[in-house]
Amino acid sequence: MSNIDRAPDFDFLHQLADLAGETVLPLFREPIAIENKLATGFDPVTDADKQAELRMRAHIQEHFPSHGILGEEFEAKDLNADGLWVLDPIDGTRAFISGLPTWGTLIGYRHSSGQSLGMMSQPFTGERFFGDGKQCHYKGPDGEKAISSRACKSISDATLFTTGPDIFDAEEFKCFRRVEKAVRLSRYGVDCYAYCMLAIGMVDLVIEAGLKPVDIAPLIPVIEGAGGVVTNWQGKSAFDGGQVVATGDPALHDAVLELLSGKA
Repeated sequence: MSNIDRAPDFDFLHQLADLAGETVLPLFREPIAIENKLATGFDPVTDADKQAELRMRAHIQEHFPSHGILGEEFEAKDLNADGLWVLDPIDGTRAFISGLPTWGTLIGYRHSSGQSLGMMSQPFTGERFFGDGKQCHYKGPDGEKAISSRACKSISDATLFTTGPDIFDAEEFKCFRRVEKAVRLSRYGVDCYAYCMLAIGMVDLVIEAGLKPVDIAPLIPVIEGAGGVVTNWQGKSAFDGGQVVATGDPALHDAVLELLSGKA
């Protein structure tokens, strides 16, 4: 069976992650030109982002030419195709340009049949988290293993992560603060790494807003494969981004949604 005939698998995601890592890692903690994508505010992009996405796109086109691609830096291709790739070459560019290793390459795949795959690759630490919605695995300096989220039924026992308070508008921040005041510990500034720490059982809850599909879609099979739950704040699919909440323990999820909504 040729590559074009077969369905994508984790091996192919690893190939994409290798290409992205080879591109961006030599530029990490090095002087690099930074472009601001916004006329007002700051949304940085670098040549590392662009070149990594181009290499991943080319590899997908070579092996799966009929598939669609939704990427962070370039125009979408065939969004209605049965197979759709979702790529964010550097999720956490602010962390990348600040020298912090909380950024990662996000690679996701979804087929109209229901198959889904996702990976977060952190080439500086040598870690990868990957799942298919049913199982989740970690590969890194300390080996490879199946991973799962941890039990945490009470908000008062939970550790909460978010990228930072500035991702919320005024009303969203009020909702977020209701949860933050109820948890045991909250931490800021972790980007996509937060969801992987949830998948590996180190934290219990991630709440964010203003996400693009490329920021969260590749992480959904990782979170769900580890036994967690990820939705928008209304309990619907998080695939399209926006307001997102992820919990490692399904028993915690409804309580968090109620607190976010103000009904609790």
